[in-house]
Amino acid sequence: MQLNHSLPRTVVPPRTYLEKQLPKGITHVEFGMTNYVVDEINAYAAIRDIALAEAEKVTTQVNLERVRIANEFVEHCLKPARPLYENQHLPEADAVRERGRCQAVKVRLSLLRAHMEALSREHAHAA
Repeated sequence: MQLNHSLPRTVVPPRTYLEKQLPKGITHVEFGMTNYVVDEINAYAAIRDIALAEAEKVTTQVNLERVRIANEFVEHCLKPARPLYENQHLPEADAVRERGRCQAVKVRLSLLRAHMEALSREHAHAA
């Protein structure tokens, strides 16, 4: 059996070289994971906002429930991370803003539910 030594070899630069290319204090994995997590949380918040806009246009129990579920999921993503996952969260300023947005969505949901219930009571009394 003969080994083929003519295959090209991949040379990986030393870890210290890679770390010099990134901002100080951030390792390659942490930097990439933080961006991914931030993008994902922002995507869930956008989904929640789209669901809220839809519920405001067409207020039904199903649409309100979609908003509630999406909002709870975003809130869950904003809880402080356990020590092992500290690098996988929104920057605190963004998290504070988004927590406020979650509270605003809860208030808006309550108003939409109250409006929907009032309309159904009016409809029931008119019939």
